[in-house]
Amino acid sequence: MIVRNKSGEFRVDTSSVLLDFLGVKKEATGPQTVKADVELIASVPFALSAGSETADGFPWMLSTFDLDRYGERIDPAGWEFACYAKNPVVEWAHNYLIPAIGKMDGVHIDDEGIHGLVHFNDKAFDPFGWAIGERVKAGVIRAGSVGFRVIEIEIPDKETAKDGTSLIFRKQELLEFSICNVPANPFALAKTIEAAKTETTQTLGGSAFWGGLLNF
Repeated sequence: MIVRNKSGEFRVDTSSVLLDFLGVKKEATGPQTVKADVELIASVPFALSAGSETADGFPWMLSTFDLDRYGERIDPAGWEFACYAKNPVVEWAHNYLIPAIGKMDGVHIDDEGIHGLVHFNDKAFDPFGWAIGERVKAGVIRAGSVGFRVIEIEIPDKETAKDGTSLIFRKQELLEFSICNVPANPFALAKTIEAAKTETTQTLGGSAFWGGLLNF
C-alpha cells in the first residue's frame, strides 16, 4: 500500500503503520472514522483474455473485496465515485505531471467490486497513451491501480482476522485510476466480454443499463 499526504509519498507494508497515517488507534476494533486526509494507492492486477477489447473499451475490474497481499480488504459497497465521474481520467503510474493516457467510462458497482471500461488515447494525438493501450492489449502490462481517500475503516476482531484480514476499508472515495506495472491484489481481474454483458450490477440511483450500468 502507498500513502500520499501533504508530506509526500510513503510505502506502507503493515496495517499497524497504516493506522498511524490514518490517525486510528492500533488497539481499537470495529468501525472507525478516519481523521487524516490521505490518499491510498492499492494496485490491482488483471488477466486480459484474447478479444476482450471492444468498441466500448477494455472491461476492467478496478477493485474487489478479496484479501490483498497486505491483509486488507476494500468493501465494494463502500465506494463513492460521484466526483471521479466528473473527471474520469486514466493515469500512468499515478503520475499527475503528465497528461492522462485515457479515460474511464461506465463505472459501476456489484457484489464483486467496482468495474469500468478503459479507453486509451488515440495514436494521432497521444502516441504514449496509445502505446500503453497496445501493451495492455498484448498482455505485456497486466496491472491497474486505484487511488482513493479513506473515509471509514473496520478493524476486525480475532474471529474475523483468522483468515488473515487485518483491516477492512468500509467507505472510500475513488480519486483516480492508473495503469501500472506492479500488482498487489491477485483477484481483481479484467472481465471477458460475455461476463461484462451478462453481469447484474447496482449503481447509484439504480439506473438500468447493462444490468445497472452508470453512464457518465
